[in-house]
Amino acid sequence: MEFTEQRTDETPSLEELKKSAGRMSNWRERLKAVEELSKMADPAVIALLARIAKSDTVYQVQEAAHRKLVELGEEGEAPVRKKGELIKGTAKILLRIKKSLPEGHTYQQFKDKLQHMRTDVYDTYEGDKEAGFDAWLENTWSSLSAR
Repeated sequence: MEFTEQRTDETPSLEELKKSAGRMSNWRERLKAVEELSKMADPAVIALLARIAKSDTVYQVQEAAHRKLVELGEEGEAPVRKKGELIKGTAKILLRIKKSLPEGHTYQQFKDKLQHMRTDVYDTYEGDKEAGFDAWLENTWSSLSAR
């Protein structure tokens, strides 16, 4: 396959898109990078999309990368939504954050601290749970032992 990208001032470069695709604390940026990468005809893009389809932590991003690979004529197994902990040690991470807050803290304080301290965890679960994220996080927070 020959590289045939036509750049405009608003089109991100392949290197910029690689960086965006690797930002683990922003699933929306990775999803946008997948969309932009699929417009480029380059073997490096195929390899990057295949890696994203196989190993991104957010199912939505994996699915988009797989769909773009198929559109580009590549074959591959469709991603499977992961079950359980998406990031190893999530339960311990959440418990540590809860314990670091004063007794009687609110769910919103917990959520804000998680987002500030562990953007990767927050972002991965927000992307995976989509509209059900807040309900999932609040339920998880309330079930964690405080001390």
